[in-house]
Amino acid sequence: MNHALTPRIAFLLTLPPLLWAGNAVVGRALVGSVPPLALNAMRWWIALVLLLPLGWRVLRAPGDIGSRWKHLALLGLVGVGSYNALQYLAVQTSTPLNVTLIAASMPVGMMLVGLVFYGVRPGARQIAGAVLSLLGVAMVLSRGSLDTLLHVRLVPGDLLMLLAVALWAGYSWMLARPPASMRGEARPAWDWAEFLLVQVLFGSAWATLAAGVETQFAPVAIHWSPWVVAALAYVAIGPSLIAYRAWGLGVSTVGPAIAAFFSNLTPVFAGVMSAALLGEPPSWYHGVSFVLIAAGIVVSSMPRRA
Repeated sequence: MNHALTPRIAFLLTLPPLLWAGNAVVGRALVGSVPPLALNAMRWWIALVLLLPLGWRVLRAPGDIGSRWKHLALLGLVGVGSYNALQYLAVQTSTPLNVTLIAASMPVGMMLVGLVFYGVRPGARQIAGAVLSLLGVAMVLSRGSLDTLLHVRLVPGDLLMLLAVALWAGYSWMLARPPASMRGEARPAWDWAEFLLVQVLFGSAWATLAAGVETQFAPVAIHWSPWVVAALAYVAIGPSLIAYRAWGLGVSTVGPAIAAFFSNLTPVFAGVMSAALLGEPPSWYHGVSFVLIAAGIVVSSMPRRA
């Protein structure tokens, strides 16, 4: 860990934000063609099938899964089952650029969850970075208008994305602070594919349940076309499998502090893709918002002076 940032590692860390931005844009483009919760369920079932050849060995020891099912089911719910479903719901009423900019405030959510649920107190630099990031989020939510900020009426998609950020922060802390059964010698000898397969197993079950509920409140009509099939293949392979693996390799090499800078490329890519593919060019306040959020990450990631 913390090796030099080589061109190869820089590529590995740039690839996930590009794929995640594409996920938001594709989700927006599929509005009206595939219901959001059905899209999430199909995405993860396809990913599950693709993961089986890599992680099937984990299924040979069902006892390892069964004895830890509560923790794994919760991981699957807040990570796989909820975050992506909320993102697809968010882009029904918000834009991919707004969604990714709000998601870029993730360090704020991480800090709050750590403080409230794990007793980890942030330092002065982290608080300063959180303030900058919150200002960036406020800029997006207010659409750059002080009057709108004073009389803010959030778009439903913005609220859903804020909830998604909170859940993903909880998921990340659960990975960082696992229970005793998932630490040290007690942890099963699962590699990245096996551990992801277990999460996707539970997450797919939650996603299917949510899609079933969706059918009770809204007609689920999927307008199949070659474009829809290609989009499903993309969201199942790119943002799910390739991005996860590339990000893990990059973070394990240079550490999370440097990797955090790359995650903020997501709204930049989303803005370019939205303008090129959806005819939704960014506004001036999107640029200001991105600068504030990026500044917050830089400040909160600065090492303490000796």
